[in-house]
Amino acid sequence: MELRPGHPFPLGASWDGLGVNFALYSQHATHVELLLFDSPEAEAPSQTIALPERTGPVWHGYFIGIYPGQLYAYRVHGPFEPHHGHRFNPHKVLLDPYAKALGREPRWHSALFAYRLGDPQADLSFNDEDSAPYAPLGRVVEDAFEWGDDRHPNIPWEETIIYETHVKGISKLHPEVDEHLRGTYLGLASAPILEHLTSLGVTTIELLPVQAFTNDQYLVDKGLSNYWGYNPLAYFAPHPGYATRPEAAVQEFKMMVRALHKAGLEVLIDVVYNHTGEGNRMGPTLSFKGIDNVSYYKTKPDERRYYMDYTGTGNTLDATQPAVVRLITDSLRYWVQEMHVDGFRFDLATSLARGFDDVNMHATMMQAIEQDPVLSKVKLIAEPWDVGPNGYQVGGFPWNWSEWNGRYRDTVRAFWHGGEGLTAELATRVTGSSDLYAHRGRRPFASVNFITAHDGFTLQDLVSYNHKHNEANGENNRDGEDHNSSYNGGAEGPTDDPAVLKNRETRKRTFLATLLLSQGVPMILGGDELSRTQGGNNNAYCQDNPISWFDWELDEREEGFLNFVKDLIAFRKAHPIFQRRHFLTGREVNGCRDVTWIHPEGREMHEGDWHNPKLRALGMLLCGEASSELPQTGQGAPDESYLVLFHGKRPARFVLPDVPGHPGWLWERLWATEPGRARRLRPLHAGSSLILPTGQISVLRGVEPR
Repeated sequence: MELRPGHPFPLGASWDGLGVNFALYSQHATHVELLLFDSPEAEAPSQTIALPERTGPVWHGYFIGIYPGQLYAYRVHGPFEPHHGHRFNPHKVLLDPYAKALGREPRWHSALFAYRLGDPQADLSFNDEDSAPYAPLGRVVEDAFEWGDDRHPNIPWEETIIYETHVKGISKLHPEVDEHLRGTYLGLASAPILEHLTSLGVTTIELLPVQAFTNDQYLVDKGLSNYWGYNPLAYFAPHPGYATRPEAAVQEFKMMVRALHKAGLEVLIDVVYNHTGEGNRMGPTLSFKGIDNVSYYKTKPDERRYYMDYTGTGNTLDATQPAVVRLITDSLRYWVQEMHVDGFRFDLATSLARGFDDVNMHATMMQAIEQDPVLSKVKLIAEPWDVGPNGYQVGGFPWNWSEWNGRYRDTVRAFWHGGEGLTAELATRVTGSSDLYAHRGRRPFASVNFITAHDGFTLQDLVSYNHKHNEANGENNRDGEDHNSSYNGGAEGPTDDPAVLKNRETRKRTFLATLLLSQGVPMILGGDELSRTQGGNNNAYCQDNPISWFDWELDEREEGFLNFVKDLIAFRKAHPIFQRRHFLTGREVNGCRDVTWIHPEGREMHEGDWHNPKLRALGMLLCGEASSELPQTGQGAPDESYLVLFHGKRPARFVLPDVPGHPGWLWERLWATEPGRARRLRPLHAGSSLILPTGQISVLRGVEPR
């Protein structure tokens, strides 16, 4: 092996066909050693080599004779001064933050902690146990891959329908997926799963975290695991647990993306740049903490021993630091350019916009993403909150971001749960939340609408449980959200009562119809179309078992619901009037208004009607001739006119208005959300009355008399 000075960039381990350049950022280190391991089972490195060069804050060296597959890590020397934020300990073997593959996952042992375990002041002590047998290792990778004619599907935002799913959970129990592929990247890319996704009609798959993560020790000790993956360890490496072989994770992730793209599906990944799996001062030293703690984490200015925690996990990455800004943007570009993903959903994204404490949407990190020639062109979705002060930022992100709209979820759940005084709020939410997004040139698709997500009840559980049932998590049901706006329909959990079951099926259809008929980007929780239940667990983050996995054995009722969801998605995709690029305004165009709100009496809603807490029914009249919205991905013509009737907790009589611009035309009843009422019924004249059952949506279309 020949040693040369090498280069400070790119950071990480870079193979060029002859050798490997290693480069590590550590501004406050005094000495850095590269460790080479012969196998994942090795308890000590086979070689320890001091990096020969330092350029500014980057330590580097180039080694001829090292090849892809080589396992490696670092020891970093420097001051151990916790009161000043420095936690260097050369007895701790550290994972490269830029490792593109994980060669070994950490194995819990006291040696992984830089201090001696014990009392609350223990983090001030120094632990000289060698962590080499237990520490995570990186693997040098060969980036070459045969992508063929792979290309980004580039689905326009307004035509996007997101399907949030878990790589493992979706295929783990599928009987038609090859057994050795179940629960893997290749399982998600298998023919049975692709056929389901394409027949369902969604356009975009959003994957829960796939960047390599670690399992918390307290979960491991309880026989549980970090199933969701919100405990990041390596921001460039695909999680090895989702590969058929850990060493094949990079190749198999790329194969999955290529297969999904070939099926016409976009791939978004959920990224967690707000914190790492190293926890607070009492957490392990696995990577960042031992490489340069104060350059990566926010620490308290008056006592840098302690961390600022805006995430609820013990630490927060400091996105004001150049090293962190570069780490995040380099990682994002890598996933776009090398792994071919189409965009990102950012967990607790508000934390990226914090300076020292306050939220600033013009912060360095936000500007770096906005100006980046690669990242500015992909889909960016914010979870627009964190747990710090002023952390709830729904509607506050820059123009080039879309956001999970928590206010949409809360309003829709509360309205269909029977809440009073929500008619105006519902109207605002289903028309794209213009109160939140109609500024700075933002569009309706800035709002990612959802009823359910991975965090909380599934749709089936939302209509089947009044209370959470998280006992399996081992926290005496104390974890998870207590306020869910759920209703069990008359029985808690499983039941054979036909009336309860029909009530649940109606409400499930009503929830999803609300979602798919709303302006903005709909997001469906994966498995909801299969009536997936978690047994009332609304915080199944640690349940890597059938509680979380998709059950593909469907009964007749579940098959019926699946078909309804497919038809509903197809209906939305067929009608650009429900996929607008611009906000509805109520202004007249071509002789009719793009939207008119109809009172159950058949007249236009008055100002006072919006403030009537007893009003539970509402009509949304969309005039096709007032819409210039045409699909960007195909041919089309101005849409027809539709009347969408929302009828809440109480039954109501609804008088049908005139079809806009067409006196004498009829209203054709297309479908309603009550099971068994999907067939088309006799057209009705304006002025006719409909009796609206409780908790349903009805859809009518204006037609010319025959």
